[in-house]
Amino acid sequence: MRLRFATIASSSGGNCVYIGTESTNILIDAGLSGKRIEEGLGQLELTGRDIDAVFVTHEHIDHVDGIGVLSRRYDIPVYATEGTWENMPAKVGDFRPRNKRAVYADENCIFNDLCIRPFEIPHDAAQPVGYCIMTDSHKVTIATDMGHITKTVRENIKGSAALLLESNHDIDMLKNGPYNYNLKQRILSDKGHLSNSVAGDFLSRTADSKLKYVFLGHLSKENNTPKLAFDTVKDIVTESGAEIGGDFDMWVAAPYGVKRCIELL
Repeated sequence: MRLRFATIASSSGGNCVYIGTESTNILIDAGLSGKRIEEGLGQLELTGRDIDAVFVTHEHIDHVDGIGVLSRRYDIPVYATEGTWENMPAKVGDFRPRNKRAVYADENCIFNDLCIRPFEIPHDAAQPVGYCIMTDSHKVTIATDMGHITKTVRENIKGSAALLLESNHDIDMLKNGPYNYNLKQRILSDKGHLSNSVAGDFLSRTADSKLKYVFLGHLSKENNTPKLAFDTVKDIVTESGAEIGGDFDMWVAAPYGVKRCIELL
């Protein structure tokens, strides 16, 4: 079974991931305006009418901004944890009752030909989750917005063919940058965001033979650059004995726009 994967947006300003098979199309998060999500889908030769469901990681606006618009316009079901639903921003508007659906960490959600498993992540939101999306032969994992790597995160990423991994900031850029002290401490906390060096260390310890594609995502515009994120992670992974472009391919996910769509066959 073919499984397609692409990031429509991945940054501190907005997040949206597309995953699809021949018969099912889903989004993980919809943190852009409805118009911009439609533009991104257009790059994949899709429209909002083709989307069968949206799965939400957590309620922060850069992950849910366009979710209400999409759901109301195309009658799309939205899946989120109960804590996320209880804290959904008023800005996203109302949902038809039949389209408000719950998922639970560590419980598989069978949706058409996909098996979707949420897993707990350490972030300063009500009940945040990452997602493993699986078919009979492939597994893709979304793991962003994490203050640190837990045993649960590590176990869920194992066996993934494709991985979207947070590489949010360079620690020196953050510490010396324009953010106020409290915001810096929030980002650096155990429920904040992963740095480039932590992402690299994690990959160097966790990448296995099944991993073929890595996207570094959720980069901070103020505290990171695509080149710095890529080079930092690459250097750490290379020091561990792995080879980017040999053992697995790696790219930085664009803040907006579909730059690459991979297909697992």
